[in-house]
Amino acid sequence: MQTPEDAFLSDWSIHSRFGAVEDTGGVDRQAASEPDGEQRKWFAQLLESHGFEVQHDAIGNQFGLLELVPGAPYVLTGSHMDSQPTAGRFDGAYGVMASAHACFRVAEELRADPSRARYNLAVVNWFNEEGSRFKPSMMGSSVFTGKLALTEALATVDCGGVSVAGALDAIGERGDFSGLDVASYAEIHVQQGRSMEEEGVTIGLVGATWAAHKFEFRVTGEQAHSGATLMADRRDALLGAARLVVAARELVDRFEPGMLHTACGELNVYPNSPVVVASEVQLLLDLRSPSAEVIREAHTSLMDTIERMRHEDRVEVEVIAEHSWDQNPYPEAGVELAREIAEDLGLTHARVLTVAGHDSTNMKDEVPTVMLFVPSVDGVSHNLAEFTRDEDLLAGLAHLTGVVRCLAAGALVQTDE
Repeated sequence: MQTPEDAFLSDWSIHSRFGAVEDTGGVDRQAASEPDGEQRKWFAQLLESHGFEVQHDAIGNQFGLLELVPGAPYVLTGSHMDSQPTAGRFDGAYGVMASAHACFRVAEELRADPSRARYNLAVVNWFNEEGSRFKPSMMGSSVFTGKLALTEALATVDCGGVSVAGALDAIGERGDFSGLDVASYAEIHVQQGRSMEEEGVTIGLVGATWAAHKFEFRVTGEQAHSGATLMADRRDALLGAARLVVAARELVDRFEPGMLHTACGELNVYPNSPVVVASEVQLLLDLRSPSAEVIREAHTSLMDTIERMRHEDRVEVEVIAEHSWDQNPYPEAGVELAREIAEDLGLTHARVLTVAGHDSTNMKDEVPTVMLFVPSVDGVSHNLAEFTRDEDLLAGLAHLTGVVRCLAAGALVQTDE
């Protein structure tokens, strides 16, 4: 007979085939793509085979619901199954699959002894957490928590002009479910860093997010012949954008090692012709740090660079959009609950910060939330070589099961009783 651990690894192996990039171990299943639609249909069948009712809301969040206590709120747990282009198979997807199997285990226990259930169980596959096809990231949980308007999200288009609404309709994943009453939320994720592996930690107790400041810039110059136009006459938007990219990297060296991460993840150049000086570049740039003061200093320096670009390169730089936050804590009660469960299971554990954003950063502002990590081998993520060992996947599943069990019994929720 198959053990619960074997059942998880079997389902995990099947799921990893959706959008698989041949001979790499990685995947490409961006939000509302054909592979995303295929995995969602398979996941729905898995949930239904364990007695869960599958629903979709208007932004494509996929829920598996199990009502054990009629009329009671739900303990919600999950993550996301969409990926970056040619990315690892663990990011997000592990959290959804672990959440499903944790709920399967707890559901079996509670069906055997209904008196132990205080809340219902729900699994969620959030839509478009990655933000690679449609911006912004964490779209599904942002709409769910009211931080992003549904109409705005549905109207968002990808680089090919396809809207979120159109893409969801194409794979049959836009629904009308609403009104889920959530008592508490739990999420588990691969760390996407190497500190846990280096320190021999199996369970990361996430206590806070790093501070961050994200920008979308538009650099505007003047279109010209790339050969004939005198260098002194050029107003090269791509040169200006390149200076921003380099300036962001050089900022890192002004601070202590590990205190600032910077990146430029996307550039769109117009007209992007081999014989034309670019007239416009749009680029995304972000600053991240455990220190809000470091972010502020880096921001000031970046603005100084932009002023020099305006004078020296004769380009205009416009901030189209920006978003920032200070170091953002998770509820301490959730961290302590997770610590106690790790102790009971004999799992090595430590408090960690998360540099990456997760759907839990939206949910923790609404309900009691627990955020957990398992190690990533060599810290590799958003890469085809991303990997987490089976023993760590199973340890995380055991730990998350303990968390869901406690939440279903009423942990973290204050009542007037």
